[in-house]
Amino acid sequence: MTPVNFDFHCHSTVSDGLLPPHEVAKRAAANGVDLWALTDHDDLGGLAEARTVAEECGMAFVNGVEISIEWQGVPIHIVGLGFDAAHPGLKNGLEELRVGRIERAKRMGEALAAINIPGVYEGALCYATNPSLISRAHFARYMVSIGIARDVPGVFQHYLTPGKPGYVDHRWATLADAIGWINAAGGVAVVAHPGRYKMSGGDMRKFLDAFKELGGQGIEVTCGSHSPDHVMHFARLVRHYAFHASRGSDFHGPAESYVDLGKLPQLPEDLKPVWRLIC
Repeated sequence: MTPVNFDFHCHSTVSDGLLPPHEVAKRAAANGVDLWALTDHDDLGGLAEARTVAEECGMAFVNGVEISIEWQGVPIHIVGLGFDAAHPGLKNGLEELRVGRIERAKRMGEALAAINIPGVYEGALCYATNPSLISRAHFARYMVSIGIARDVPGVFQHYLTPGKPGYVDHRWATLADAIGWINAAGGVAVVAHPGRYKMSGGDMRKFLDAFKELGGQGIEVTCGSHSPDHVMHFARLVRHYAFHASRGSDFHGPAESYVDLGKLPQLPEDLKPVWRLIC
């Protein structure tokens, strides 16, 4: 049996992607994706357009979102899949997060102005199709355009990560919030790109213990930022916890992504793919 080419993590201009939802859908289909989810940060606004175009292209679609949380001081992202996009608890929770994003962005602008880089908040807004989803990526794109750094990773490295002058801490949702919203809406909660989090092995186990206890069901094993060693490591953890495994490119745009839509290696054959919980 040919493995399903599913991509359950990517972004559009509704959050911090470079392409509108219909173009992301067409690119996924052109790249041979069979089953696709759009997972914009903290917003469901692109789902209807994405579904329409996906179905026109003959590609199966499930609702998705990437929710920003904090667990014991560590920023983490939880992907929700296959939920009812009209569920009021999920919609209201995401609305609260978007309001918080605007406040945080203004404080980031103030922090950068304090080191003689003025006007960055206003400049970043020009890169954000959805102002309520303004993010560090929009700040970075603007800062590249004015010559602060040569590329987006350089801006993050020197200005926008913890301990750097433009980074502003923020109270995101809790793990319980995110899983609660997703599960109440009939969806499946998945840990996004776990290899990116700065945790010891013991802390990752504690986090996954809490994730499973609260009703989480999956981990991204194969994703854009994971090395082959990451894949093997998180495959072991999937087996240990009896989780389902997800696969996602984390595509943001042709020039800003680790890998293109649908172009990831397949999951290890013995793992249970998360789509089986949804489709």
